[in-house]
Amino acid sequence: MERLAAEPLTCQLYPRALGFYPVARGHQMQRELHDDHLLLYCTAGAGTLTLGEARYAIAAGDVVIIPAGRAHHYCSDHQRPWTVYWVHFAGALAQAMSEWLAASAAPVKRLGLNARLLALFDAQFSLREQGSNWDAAVHACHQLQFLLSHIAQMLGRAAESAGRLDIARIKGVMMAHIHDHIDLDALAADAALSKYHFAKVFKAQTGQSPIHYFIELKMQQACYLLDTSRQSIKQVALNLGYEDAYYFSRLFKKVMGVSPARYRAGLHNV
Repeated sequence: MERLAAEPLTCQLYPRALGFYPVARGHQMQRELHDDHLLLYCTAGAGTLTLGEARYAIAAGDVVIIPAGRAHHYCSDHQRPWTVYWVHFAGALAQAMSEWLAASAAPVKRLGLNARLLALFDAQFSLREQGSNWDAAVHACHQLQFLLSHIAQMLGRAAESAGRLDIARIKGVMMAHIHDHIDLDALAADAALSKYHFAKVFKAQTGQSPIHYFIELKMQQACYLLDTSRQSIKQVALNLGYEDAYYFSRLFKKVMGVSPARYRAGLHNV
């Protein structure tokens, strides 16, 4: 930490701690004084944040920004424990970055689930696993700056595109459920719209119904598994949340034009 704070390549912005807590039942934290700026990204479940007299609900897809020096208390919901990524950051740019992310008084901001953002958080963890390697530490600092600026850009776009659906965010929600199921009600609720209005706007922007779009994502993942793994067709079906392999095969053929077996045999270009 001392070297990160002193070196020209890293002193502007660097992570002091980061973590990923899946289904964190009982997770809570209370701080009166702290020197770091803090970012939380909730990807499932729910929780609450208390800042002074104000109390905020946190749901899947929310980003929480807590500047340094603010006393706070946050906790995971008992009934629906959250899954969160978090990072403490410091440096000469930390205050300005925190203010850019905040952009308004509300510390909890609706961002939604985003596949690229999840990949950026995962990249931070992969760098952390390299231990005390200095080159990896330098890269982690610049990766953090890209991560935070990407979130700020997404928040800005979300404000600009009010009234339109963020298809990338909706795709992120779908990708989070690629191994199981999600229905129209859940997708519409995430977008804070009635399911009828959500379906209408989604189709107007993409040309497809939400459920058909989700099925196509599943079939794309099926193609990837058939191309790159030795899983049986039944295993591929189970991996994507289909217990009936015959139903999966019929659905695959309807979308791709060939059965999974013919696709794997390389006959899909015939």
